[in-house]
Amino acid sequence: MINIVAIIPSRYGSSRFQGKPLVRILDKPMIQWVYERVKQADIELTDVVVATDDQRIFDAVLKFGGHAMMTSSENRSGTDRVAEAAEKIGLDLDDIIINVQGDQPLLDPRCIRDMVEPFFSEPDIEMSTLAFCIEDDAEITNPKDVKVTFDTDGFALYFSRSPIPFGRNQSLKYDTYKHLGFYAYTRRFLETFRVLPEGTLEKIEKLEQLRALEYGHRIKVVVTPYDSPEVDLPEDIKRIERTVTQVSAQ
Repeated sequence: MINIVAIIPSRYGSSRFQGKPLVRILDKPMIQWVYERVKQADIELTDVVVATDDQRIFDAVLKFGGHAMMTSSENRSGTDRVAEAAEKIGLDLDDIIINVQGDQPLLDPRCIRDMVEPFFSEPDIEMSTLAFCIEDDAEITNPKDVKVTFDTDGFALYFSRSPIPFGRNQSLKYDTYKHLGFYAYTRRFLETFRVLPEGTLEKIEKLEQLRALEYGHRIKVVVTPYDSPEVDLPEDIKRIERTVTQVSAQ
């Protein structure tokens, strides 16, 4: 039996938004919103765990009844933190780990099943992620919104903070896809990923998923109809609260 575990890497320090996981959105901290959305996934999860290096986040998760785990502050990225947590949990190499970003409190739980499905329907999948067809043109040029291109089989070609593809002919109409930043991997691949040196493109773009591509690993891209707005700056909180209120009123 294959275990499917969702791990939410969460750290307190942030150059743009210190203490972001604990900022309150309406009546609860953001990390609680994320945790509860994951728990609503329409797929049987063995566990949902917040992996953190900060006692304040650890305590907050325990307070709302969640499962938290302390991890090293030396991890290079969220994926490295997830790999450490998977090792501590004692998952088998064939188990599937879902990496859920802790700053996307409006993630749609249905995305999780979509992201995991390729592991059971296609051979040799090591890693998958999500993409959303951009509806707001401002996101195409905003470097905080990562774009992704993929081949005819749905495997990633590149991720970038720049617009990709770039339309030389401005009259040409085409879709641009935003990377949502959720991942699923086998534990076996995580053990490979965590020992890879930082990639050159990863260092330039500050995108950890490029490490996998640079070292020849394929990433399956699942296109989802559900967007997942991020919280990057304090001013994003009001926008998220408005969306939550609108959804609740429907």
